[in-house]
Amino acid sequence: MQHHVIVTFGKDKEFEYKFAGGVAQDDARKWFSHEFEVLECDVATPTGKILAVDRILSVAKYAGENRFREQSAWADQFARNTAALLGRDLIRVDVEQYSIGY
Repeated sequence: MQHHVIVTFGKDKEFEYKFAGGVAQDDARKWFSHEFEVLECDVATPTGKILAVDRILSVAKYAGENRFREQSAWADQFARNTAALLGRDLIRVDVEQYSIGY
């Protein structure tokens, strides 16, 4: 399956990743859990549960635009793990609007 992940931090601040294949969903969960802790992400949810989309958006937000620009290997891992976790071929992670679209 061909994947296309777009991470945007606002107008003219878009990062695109296109790739085939990916990682196992369980490995993606572990990667996001690890990054969530390392980046000290904080998400307030009414139920206290942190959903997959919350982890993805929080990791992108706390990592920041510069990490996507300057650390291409990390950004590629982010994209591959996002695709694996959500199981979609086209994903748009809008950090500024804190939303994910398909």
